[in-house]
This record gives sequence, C-alpha cells and structure tokens, in this order.
Amino acid sequence: MCTILFSFGQEGRPPLTLLANRDEFYERPTRKADWWPDEPEVFAGRDLVGGGTWLGISKNGGIAAVTNFRHPGQERGELSRGKLVADYLRSGLTPDEYLANVERDKARYTGFNLLVGKFGPEGNRLFYFSNRGNGIAELEPGLYGLSNHLLDTPWPKVTRGKERFESLLESGAEKEEMFALLADGSLAEDDELPDTGIGYEKEKLLSAIFIETPVYGTRCSNVVIFRAGGGFEFEERVFV
Repeated sequence: MCTILFSFGQEGRPPLTLLANRDEFYERPTRKADWWPDEPEVFAGRDLVGGGTWLGISKNGGIAAVTNFRHPGQERGELSRGKLVADYLRSGLTPDEYLANVERDKARYTGFNLLVGKFGPEGNRLFYFSNRGNGIAELEPGLYGLSNHLLDTPWPKVTRGKERFESLLESGAEKEEMFALLADGSLAEDDELPDTGIGYEKEKLLSAIFIETPVYGTRCSNVVIFRAGGGFEFEERVFV
C-alpha cells in the first residue's frame, strides 16, 4: 500500500478516518477484504503469495496498515511485510507491546512503515513505526499522510492529499468524495519530484495518488472510519 491519509483524534471528528490506496503488481494474486475463515476476528484483504495483508481491522477494535519504504538496493528481508499487519490483528497485544516485538525483529523485513492502533471504550491509541526510522512513536491527535518514505514526508502526493483531505473533513464530505480523492491520477510537477534513486520516469509515474501503468498500479482503495461510541465502517473498491 502506497498512500495512506488519516485523521486521528481530532476534535469534532470521528476517532479515526483513514483513506488508503494499495499499489501492487497486477499479477500478484489477492483476495478482497472480508472476514478471514481461518482467523474469524480479522477483516482484511489478503495477499495470496505471503499470506498477510496491507490493511485490516479486528473485532476487538484493532487496526493496522503497512507501506513499503522505497530504497532501491536495500537488503531484502526474509519475512513478508504483510505479516506485520496480520500478526498484530490476531495477536491480542496492545499496540505498544506488539511494536516492541516488531522492533526487535525489524532487520528480518525489507523497509516498511507500520501503523497499529486500538479503538474502544478504554480509549483510542495509534502508533507508528518504521524500520528505517527513529523508533516507536505514539501519535498525537492530528491529520497525517504516509507513502513510501517516513510519516509525513512531504512528497507531492502526501502534501496534496492532506490538503484535500482536510478540506473534505472540514466540509463534512461523504465517502464518495473521499474515494474521489483516492482516484486522483494527476502527476507531480518535475521540480516537486523526490529523488529516491529509481529514475525520473518512475518517479513521475509513482507521484500520483492513484497509479496506473501497464504492469503495476493501484489495486484497491479503502475508506475506514471508527465512530465515536464504537462501531466502524470499512469500504473497499477493487480495480484489478
């Protein structure tokens, strides 16, 4: 998953509103979001290669999402990054307990960004950790953006997405408008592009919130909302 925008704990808004696009090679087999037959407490899509997922929730109020950290030539980890999300959702651990375990094993994964949270009557907590960052962080209320670098790195898609997301939240927009934001295929200007070592052409193509190339692109979009007082909405739109 390559773009995540989320509002957490902001006054006058739901405890969590999260918008996400998953970008992947089209040929990689995937199952759409549903309750997992073998893990009935987990609701998520499923990667049929590694067995994990990129975004999911659990019946006990857990949520987790992962993105890759873009760094060509980095050493490849032995474990699938989708395992990080799936293992949290079925663990029963608090977010900080779980991330302490992940931090100990961080070298076993290729570069990643991981969000894990717990929402419910006992309180709402959300954490961020990257094995390319500076440790575990419990997030304060706010509006955040994440792509394939560290949290809130001002890549054009993150900056543009946060601005539009804030406007939608301020106006009380419906989910349809949130999906429209996730469908934004506009490319960044050349002077705004990051330099992550993949070359100009790829940087340009990947600068859109919604990516389309012959072999790789946005496979699905999700809007997830945790409501005050309990309950959640999880809507997914699958494209490939």
